[in-house]
Amino acid sequence: MSGYLLDTHTAIWFFNGSNTLSKTADSIIRDLYNPIYISIVSVWEIAIKIGIGKLEFNGKTAGFVRLAEKNEIIILPIKPDHITSLESLPLIHRDPFDRLLVAIAIDEQMSIISADKNIAQYNVPIIW
Repeated sequence: MSGYLLDTHTAIWFFNGSNTLSKTADSIIRDLYNPIYISIVSVWEIAIKIGIGKLEFNGKTAGFVRLAEKNEIIILPIKPDHITSLESLPLIHRDPFDRLLVAIAIDEQMSIISADKNIAQYNVPIIW
């Protein structure tokens, strides 16, 4: 599999129409010929952050999922291989959600669309 995996903040910014999103990222996501993915990890992260009051998102988690579907963004499940890949991943980033996104991108040979400088330190293609 190949394509582009959106970091959680990238998906939120895209769905909210934020001008924080880079022109390159926005262009890639909007190009219908590009396979764009969001991991279920991001959906889980959003649900947790909304639940503890750390994030507000219009429509909550269900709204996030609806926007992914509306924009033809594929929600990627977690596979056992993704979890086992964490064992060999250097501890550059302490955020467990981002570490799992990196493992998924490596396993699935995807580029991550992210502004996170910690993710950029991994051996994974990153676009911003």
